[in-house]
Amino acid sequence: MLLEVKNLTKSFGGLVAVNDLEFSVDEGEVVGLIGPNGSGKTTSFHLINGFLQPDRGEIFFADKNITGLKPNKVCHKGIARTFQLTKPFAGLTALQNVMVGRMYGGDPIRSMRHAERECEEILVFVGLGGKGSSPTSALSVVERKRLEIARALATKPKMLLLDEMMSGLTHTEMDEALGLVKAIRDSGVTLIVVEHVMKAILEISDRLIVLNYGQKIAEGVPQEVVRNQKVIDAYLGE
Repeated sequence: MLLEVKNLTKSFGGLVAVNDLEFSVDEGEVVGLIGPNGSGKTTSFHLINGFLQPDRGEIFFADKNITGLKPNKVCHKGIARTFQLTKPFAGLTALQNVMVGRMYGGDPIRSMRHAERECEEILVFVGLGGKGSSPTSALSVVERKRLEIARALATKPKMLLLDEMMSGLTHTEMDEALGLVKAIRDSGVTLIVVEHVMKAILEISDRLIVLNYGQKIAEGVPQEVVRNQKVIDAYLGE
């Protein structure tokens, strides 16, 4: 077991965004986290990577309690994430953005030359070969999503949290993105994926966890979960 979440709870005023959430993720899995808007998916990511602090509960990663650690410390433990709204470092090139992750991530490297070489390879891996010298403002939406992934991968994570990387993509772009997710999995990185595009989440996930109003309402292999009446009523519809 790589990640274990126990009784995780987070409230904002009177709103309980995540309510007594429990789940685990094994090394090498791709776990899909789905549910309607406002169900607590992104808040769960915020709690796991330290962007938010839980009101109650614990998070264990690689048998270490990481509850309450700041995002940079969580990153150093081996968890990286992307954001639904891409957040590149303005004023830097694509390559420089990725180098920030390599030089300050979970396995920091201090040699600029070595970092540059490794990050160029990462850009090729995510489909941005030849874009290293481009300013981020010159990248398309799809390219910025791929850059977000590249920067996260540069931190050398054991686990990657992907937040809605398929939104706004064409069918061709989605197929390419699915291929990238599978390649990341095959490279040995465990993934938790938040996604609304059901075709995508069903294709890449070994297991689905479904949230509604901050609570887990279903968990299991995708084919079983999508037939669960609670999931149909809360999220999928007939």
